[in-house]
Amino acid sequence: MADLGHGLSGVAVVGAGWAGLAAAVTLAEQGVRVTVFEASRSLGGRARRVSLDGIDLDNGQHVLIGAYRETLRLMRQVGADPDELLLRLPLELRYADGFHLRAPRLPYPFNLLAALFGARKLALSEALAAMRFLVSLRVRNFRVVPDRSVARLLDEHSQTGALRTRVWEPLCVSALNTPVEHASAQIFVNVLRDGLTGAREASDLLIARTDLGRLFPDPAAKYVKARGGAILLGVPARRVARVPGGFRLNDAEIFSSVVIACGPHQVGQLLVQLSELDDALAAINAFAYESIVTCYLQYPESVSLPAPMLGFGGGIAQWVFDRGRLGGPKGLLAAVISASGAHEQLAARIGIELKAALGDLPSPLWSQVITEKRATFSCTPALARPGAFTAVPGLMLAGDYVASEYPGTLEAAVRSGIAAGATLVAAPHVQSKGKL
Repeated sequence: MADLGHGLSGVAVVGAGWAGLAAAVTLAEQGVRVTVFEASRSLGGRARRVSLDGIDLDNGQHVLIGAYRETLRLMRQVGADPDELLLRLPLELRYADGFHLRAPRLPYPFNLLAALFGARKLALSEALAAMRFLVSLRVRNFRVVPDRSVARLLDEHSQTGALRTRVWEPLCVSALNTPVEHASAQIFVNVLRDGLTGAREASDLLIARTDLGRLFPDPAAKYVKARGGAILLGVPARRVARVPGGFRLNDAEIFSSVVIACGPHQVGQLLVQLSELDDALAAINAFAYESIVTCYLQYPESVSLPAPMLGFGGGIAQWVFDRGRLGGPKGLLAAVISASGAHEQLAARIGIELKAALGDLPSPLWSQVITEKRATFSCTPALARPGAFTAVPGLMLAGDYVASEYPGTLEAAVRSGIAAGATLVAAPHVQSKGKL
């Protein structure tokens, strides 16, 4: 494959997370020569495989939903079959204390009505309040003006009791990874609109049967390389400089265009010399971040949960996943703690919570705590987020933090990458010089 005219080398993508790989796949699909720079030696960014003594774990237990249509489409495009790799369940919120809400496979709104009015430990008055809440949101076209905290929105609509603590608050923290006292009501309502009030399958829970790498990053990298692209692991992009006709990376190779798809906290280090981006960088630099902590506990193979995903209330762990029921080692449980907080002596404290909720358990054979300190941006009301299009032609931003209707999710990351790639494919200088 020959280099491009004028010494250019196609499009550079900085970051091999889900956004960067989505951009690379979109470009490669159209025959554009793409080179992906990744500072670490693993794919997936903030949603990646982590191997421990031969056991494939993840840096966080991500749950997809049926409304993630672009993620599911791109998985299929690169040869990752969602039907095989994901366990699809109707919306189900099951807790160790006996609370259980499950949506049957009925068209909307009958699935939601059956779920609310048939839920265990949910009062009839709370189910009615939930329906009034959703009807009110629909009447307002799912707009919250002005934006406010989720806690305030729930207060205004009298969402109390188990409805609040077992449904709305956990859904908010799971989707936005931000405490309800600080989370954006508008972004939360967007999630409810697309996840609960659309097609029935949109509310399905999709739980990985394998590690995150096999869901998309690994097959996406193979897809790109099979079409002449390059995936450079362990090769950081330290500086992006504008030069005549394109961009120079690391004072070496020149590219016609660049997609910046690394974590938002890393963007400023790359683009500090591009004064046109001061406004975008100011918005990014104002972000606060939330962590996600995953505590793996390996019990004897006889230990299992009553469901692949079980909720816990009142303690540290919010959700616990039975990896043994999801294709992993039997007896391996993954406890997830979303949003920030103190997590000292985490494994021991979660072990105590599990024993209290599930009965007498043996001691775990081993445990491992994995902390993603900047798992997502803090999704607060009316948060200023930079757009994908920058003031510098040929330079795009991609990532779950880029301005959109969604919080920092895999779907937001994938959509931003697709948009960045599609925009560059349509650019005349990429079309004329960037094809293989």
